[in-house]
Amino acid sequence: MRRDVFQAIADPTRREIINMVAFNSLNLNAIADNFKVSRPAISQHIKILTECGLINIKKQGRERYCEASLQQLNEVSKWIERYRQLWEEKFDRLDGLLDKMKNNAAKE
Repeated sequence: MRRDVFQAIADPTRREIINMVAFNSLNLNAIADNFKVSRPAISQHIKILTECGLINIKKQGRERYCEASLQQLNEVSKWIERYRQLWEEKFDRLDGLLDKMKNNAAKE
């Protein structure tokens, strides 16, 4: 099953894993040591992140290292941007209304 990036970031554990490997590749044990859940649970989270294209796993000897591949997050950014613009417009209109009310109150 191909998952999408929104499924990946929906879970706080997966978001934390992304944060952990965003700047440094880490082996699976180093990642698992940061959580109070089972190693198989962390492996499942990493599997989902891999399926979504947010993490690549590289083998180095007997170790498997997770590296971030964050280009997929652009999809999330584009989706959020539409709503950010919408809310900025609403807040700008609200600011205008509040300024108008303030000026009217000052005139009275």
